[in-house]
Amino acid sequence: MPHLALRDLSLHYQVVGDGPPLMLVPGMFSDGASWAPLMAHLKPRFTVILPDPRGAGRSLPLDAPIALDTLAVDMLSLANHLGIGRLAVAGHSLGGLVALMMAGLAPDRITAVAALACSPLPSARLAEVFRSLAELRVSCTGDLWLRQLMGWLMHDDFFADRQAVEFSIAAGLAYPHLQPAAAMRHQARALGRLELAALPGRIEMPGLALLAEEDALIAPGPAGAALAAKGLQVEVLPGCAHSLHWDAPQRVASRLLAHFGATPA
Repeated sequence: MPHLALRDLSLHYQVVGDGPPLMLVPGMFSDGASWAPLMAHLKPRFTVILPDPRGAGRSLPLDAPIALDTLAVDMLSLANHLGIGRLAVAGHSLGGLVALMMAGLAPDRITAVAALACSPLPSARLAEVFRSLAELRVSCTGDLWLRQLMGWLMHDDFFADRQAVEFSIAAGLAYPHLQPAAAMRHQARALGRLELAALPGRIEMPGLALLAEEDALIAPGPAGAALAAKGLQVEVLPGCAHSLHWDAPQRVASRLLAHFGATPA
């Protein structure tokens, strides 16, 4: 699989689909595979670039230093490596902040940006939740840590189907590139040190923020106000939790296609 050799990181990535370039940046404890629910909708219209960020997936070492500007520079370096001058970018959770940082660092290169389930506001609670989940992963030998994580990520409707829950737990544990416990801890510690003040005050290209009405991690009211102040169009999706692209892939894909100027296949 393709890797980009950076100064302190071997960055793993995949490129799929056909059309104008669209980079998708995953969130905490996630890699490029986390965008799977959207791929059938996006691949026919975009060349989709799926990087594994520092601390996750097949990018190594898993303890490479993590900072918001470093994550954004990694993504822009990947675009350079692929010979892409201008591209659209979307990110989920922490990845949404990375997408905004990319827009601030290279406004002449980012054609449009979308931030999913993210907030530019500091939150000690959010940092504590991820730190606790990482510590649970370190100390837990079973699947309790993954059940707790999914409780924060997924909508209540998901848990009504016990068979689906158990299938998802089994599939998650069987994933061949499952993030190790030490890497989760490393990412979680970095989350509490992110320099959110480095984010751009306003973005200069079309921006969309998709928030989830029932997000247990990101309160859509304050997050929406802060993102609107940065110039993003804010939409709050009902019936969704933090992993809104898993809860409602069709709705999320439709909004991204419209925002990035594509039509459904």
